[in-house]
Amino acid sequence: MILFRGKLYPTEKQNELLGILEKRIDHTLAHGSLDRETVISALDGLAARTALGEFDQLIAQVAPDDVLHYKQAAITAMKRENLELRLSVELPDSIMKNSGTGCLMHSVRPLGTLFHIAAGNAEGLPAMSVLEGLITGNVNILKLPSADSGLTIRILGELIQSAPELADHLYVFDTPSSDIEAMKRMAEMADGIVVWGGETAVKAVRALAPAGVKLIEWGHRLGFAYISGYTDEQAELSALAKHIAETGQLLCSSCQVIYLDTYDKNETDRFAERFLPYLERAADIYLHTDVGAAAQLSVRRYCERLEKAAGLSAQKGRHTYYGRNCSVTVCGDSTPELSGMYANVLVKRLPAEHILPVLRRKKGELQTAGLICTPERRAELTEILLRSGVNRVMKAGDMSAAFTGEAHDGEYPLRRYIRNTDIEF
Repeated sequence: MILFRGKLYPTEKQNELLGILEKRIDHTLAHGSLDRETVISALDGLAARTALGEFDQLIAQVAPDDVLHYKQAAITAMKRENLELRLSVELPDSIMKNSGTGCLMHSVRPLGTLFHIAAGNAEGLPAMSVLEGLITGNVNILKLPSADSGLTIRILGELIQSAPELADHLYVFDTPSSDIEAMKRMAEMADGIVVWGGETAVKAVRALAPAGVKLIEWGHRLGFAYISGYTDEQAELSALAKHIAETGQLLCSSCQVIYLDTYDKNETDRFAERFLPYLERAADIYLHTDVGAAAQLSVRRYCERLEKAAGLSAQKGRHTYYGRNCSVTVCGDSTPELSGMYANVLVKRLPAEHILPVLRRKKGELQTAGLICTPERRAELTEILLRSGVNRVMKAGDMSAAFTGEAHDGEYPLRRYIRNTDIEF
């Protein structure tokens, strides 16, 4: 399904619509800018309707395990006060300054047209990417991920109903990633390409991006927990287990690896045995019912048992403790990596003095560290984690918590979607 100027069209109309898209964009850009208050009012109205439960049934269809979480995240992202706070933090005000011969006004303007290539690892992400493009005044072309459930077009369609003037700033296509020619046509109309995904996706977009088009990358990142003592061991491990099970380890901020501040090889096994009951209890509560996830977990466990029987697990230096709907795998190395997800976590040793050299090897791929430690060591360990390339240091249970005005992967998104201009009077 395609959303084009507020109307829905079948996929078969793609080439016909692409043929007239550039003319529509030029007309929009030539006839004034998008009023920011219009966007804020429309989003705030959508947030109010969401809070009243108008979209609960739709959210339940795409996120049956966590309706409340997705609902609250959407409300937070669209509320007026939060949008206004983001704008005040992320975008500079216009200023007047002396140019030497006259008066110079510095201001920010939209890039023009953004082409969003969204990933499908989080429901609602494509819509949120476009909303950031709207709030900065851009025309937005969105290529939906193949796994999109229909939520994106529904959200954007509701937004256009609230503010019909947004229709000329929103174009959504369900183009498959294999249709390179169509993606090139979209890229050629853009001033900036916003790509969400892993290294392979980013490389592919770089190859099709025309010269001079700004590439805005939001790549996959890794999150991990680091443990060096406790303030309240039971509470902190319970919070970490809840985070792992609740997120399914699907987010860039999710915990993939639990690092222990120790040289003792036996400590990883002792920790795995101690932590597994916490993870079992959390997995029982936040059991992911997705059929694909269950199939993936079953296949992986079958392969792991075959490797164990063949002696290959020992060669890899890792072994697994299995629980109900979860597992803890003890590893002999210290490299940051993606876990099996869905409450299947890795445990590794990483003495504090080795944090920086080990983590720096993955610079550019790290995002969030969930730090559990004694109070007197928190400032010291936080500083070394930040120097190693981590962007967020949180309490372990809050690794995926979002707050208004925060940076994303160390940058303010809205600043990447604008250009700075100077006008002399």
